[in-house]
Amino acid sequence: MNLMEAQQTIAKQLEQVLLQFDQVDLTTSQIADLIEVPKNSDLGDFAFPTFQLAKQLHQVPVKIAQQIVADLDSSAFTKVVAQGPYVNFFLQRPAIVTQTLATVVTTGEHFGDQQTGQQARIVIDMSSPNIAKPMSMGHLRSTVIGNSIAKILAKLDYQPIKINHLGDWGTQFGKLMVAYKKWGNEADVKRDPINSLQKYYVKFHQLDQKYPELDEEARAWFRKLEAGDEEATHLWQWFRDESLKSFTKVYDELGVQFDSYTGEAFYNDKMAEIVDLLQQKGLLQESKGAEIVDLGPDLPPALIKKSDGATLYITRDLAAALYRKRTYHFAKALYVVGSEQSVHFEQLKAVLAKMGYAWSEDIEHIKFGLITAGGKKLSTRQGRVILLENVLQDSVTLARQQIDEKNPTLADKETVAHAVGVGAVIFHDLKNNRTDNFDFQLEEVVRFEGETGPYVQYTHARAMSILRKAAQQSDDKVAWEQVDDNTWEIAKLLADFPRIIQQAGTQREPSVIAKYALRLAKAFNHYYAHTKVLVADAQLAARLQLVQAVAIVLKEALNLLGVQAPDEM
Repeated sequence: MNLMEAQQTIAKQLEQVLLQFDQVDLTTSQIADLIEVPKNSDLGDFAFPTFQLAKQLHQVPVKIAQQIVADLDSSAFTKVVAQGPYVNFFLQRPAIVTQTLATVVTTGEHFGDQQTGQQARIVIDMSSPNIAKPMSMGHLRSTVIGNSIAKILAKLDYQPIKINHLGDWGTQFGKLMVAYKKWGNEADVKRDPINSLQKYYVKFHQLDQKYPELDEEARAWFRKLEAGDEEATHLWQWFRDESLKSFTKVYDELGVQFDSYTGEAFYNDKMAEIVDLLQQKGLLQESKGAEIVDLGPDLPPALIKKSDGATLYITRDLAAALYRKRTYHFAKALYVVGSEQSVHFEQLKAVLAKMGYAWSEDIEHIKFGLITAGGKKLSTRQGRVILLENVLQDSVTLARQQIDEKNPTLADKETVAHAVGVGAVIFHDLKNNRTDNFDFQLEEVVRFEGETGPYVQYTHARAMSILRKAAQQSDDKVAWEQVDDNTWEIAKLLADFPRIIQQAGTQREPSVIAKYALRLAKAFNHYYAHTKVLVADAQLAARLQLVQAVAIVLKEALNLLGVQAPDEM
């Protein structure tokens, strides 16, 4: 019996006992939902509170708990006792630990795999940097959150499709073209494309309030681009090609890949159909020369076309949503985009619903909070940008320095430093609840102690080191005879991994995995501090089995976050 089966056994046995009370009508699953895990293992492994039954039975909870214990078949447990208003269950620990650890070791990296998704397709719109702008720390969240959600969903047997919806269209290109024509030169752009283009863009926004005619020039250039003007198209293609080279470098560093790079420009010839459909369904209205869809009192109207005929994000996103449904036949479409865009996605769903598309309900906005630096929001326009590529390089350098101090003879030091440095940045992002804002300080991120990625990686490396030093290999056929509290805590955490994955997938919340990895790492380090593992006695094989099981699950937890787990550090 494993822990999940134990909880089901408890629920079924409680259901049988409660059948004698006519006033009580609880199903097995309802009882299972009420079962708790006591904070102190001295109080048992599971506990059933009787407060909810008190009103129905007109008895005090303490008496109900005593009656349940008297009538319950306790043969499947070490003991069952009434403790105040709780019925506390003590499990047969050796049997459960034996089965749990054997399952982890024999299943390996596939431990926790589930068939929930049945290969249903889930489209994930993620990362989506703007062309001709460097990838800043502001792009990190969408990229790593989306990547981790994709990995978690794949573990649950969904088929994730990662789309990088590049910001490769819009009035910003008109601004960039004006800036390049006025202050740029080809040699600078060829030598250092992204930083040069970024400098021009910032300069435009420094001057456009003083010289409002710049904005009109920018709009004119964008209209030329939309009309297919040769020079405008050449500049746009050049900016896009150079940007993609730069982005790919960063994605390679992060270990992130995409199934599609179709950006906003891809939908240029697909928006006319959206406008036609809205007209046919009588949804388009004119407002001050613009065309809108009225969404009632709870949402602002969706602006489909400006008075000058220019399209907007919503028009493009409607075209993208329809294209993706037709192309991928998705079960869900996730948009990993900052919280500040909440209204936009409510509008998107509302317009699609008005168009008669029931699948609008399958669209989810996976919102996330801001990364700040020194408490201040990052801003491209104001030139307050922390370049993601620089952060990753600095993080790897810090990791290398610490490895030099702790393990100067380590082989393949550069590869390990890269895995630790990049992993530290990813883990730090994902350990935070995705809707929370957080301030980024590199020195706090790349530490081998505390709640950090390197701490979890180091714990995995420690487990692997123990296995290498062992005179014998771990054995999945070990029968545990005695189980101390430290071993039991680890076994319970390992057994909980499949539920953790399911929870992270349902909530679209990678921090559930990150926080779990920290708990398991801490529990293992506590075990290691109080247990001599490499002692040649009758329990050595059992202890090695536990070490191997921890190493397997830590590595897979990190993998689900998009973080590597070096075997040596």
